[in-house]
Amino acid sequence: MVSRRTLVGGIAAAPLATAVGRIPAAAQEAGPVRIGSKNFTEQLILGEMYAQLLEQAGIPVELSLNLGGTAVAHAALVGGDISLYPEYTGTALTEVLEIPIESVQATPVAEGASQATPVAGGSSIDQLVYEIVSQEYADQFDLVWLDQVPFNNTQALAVKRAFAEERGIATISDLAEIAGELTIVAPSDFVDRADGLEGLQSFYGMEFGDVLGVEPGIRYQALEEDQAQVVLAFGTDGQVAGLDLVLLEDDEGLWPPYHVAPVVRQDALDAYPELTETLNAVAPLLTDEAMSALNWQVDGPEGLEPDEVSRAFLEENGLLS
Repeated sequence: MVSRRTLVGGIAAAPLATAVGRIPAAAQEAGPVRIGSKNFTEQLILGEMYAQLLEQAGIPVELSLNLGGTAVAHAALVGGDISLYPEYTGTALTEVLEIPIESVQATPVAEGASQATPVAGGSSIDQLVYEIVSQEYADQFDLVWLDQVPFNNTQALAVKRAFAEERGIATISDLAEIAGELTIVAPSDFVDRADGLEGLQSFYGMEFGDVLGVEPGIRYQALEEDQAQVVLAFGTDGQVAGLDLVLLEDDEGLWPPYHVAPVVRQDALDAYPELTETLNAVAPLLTDEAMSALNWQVDGPEGLEPDEVSRAFLEENGLLS
């Protein structure tokens, strides 16, 4: 039996063989685990990482990476076109479930509510958001969240270090005072998202002089070429450290935590019960520093492929032989 590795978006990958003898008959009838992802570097790396771990465990996989944004990936999962993909707790909360972070911040954490491993170093809000999305996804979609990782790929505003020092900016509140003079570059859906421009206006009274909407992959190019002074960044973007940018403090607490976890269809878990333990094994290793470094290996001067980067990381940490 050969696992079929098909990547959406023009990226090709070679087939990898799996051992038929290790797969129960019921699982063979269920077919491969179909792994999806959204359309940016971190998601491609995580998708490859999940595939490589499952293949080593003898589970056949089929890749459908680079699907698009949250709405596309979530619809593919609910509709059964894919079996799992990496999702972020904050995105699930605000975009999929449409629960405002203010309502979560006012909710006490129920002691002992979760049987899942708490995120290392996480706050009560981190865990509470995870509790909410896990329960709601199970109730509404029959989907299961596996363990969340330590890294928090929160949305953030970033500026060049020289600009921050020249204008004395350290927080988003500082930036709000001069935002009318500035252009921000952000993904195209930034204007319409509750945790995007609308949230900045509501929490900070932020009114930018101009908004430059682009594909996620070219945000930093626009900043480097001085087409904008501010970029909507993500906490684990490799470019933040690679380009020596300053992440501004979200001092009013606009953004929820964005810890990633595989979100899996129940039928895939029924067919392959070992899937949970296999993917949870990598979760504790994915810290902010580790994920940022992996992203920069792809997006930075090395220009490595996501599958190369994920394989090397898993081998270095003893999860792949």
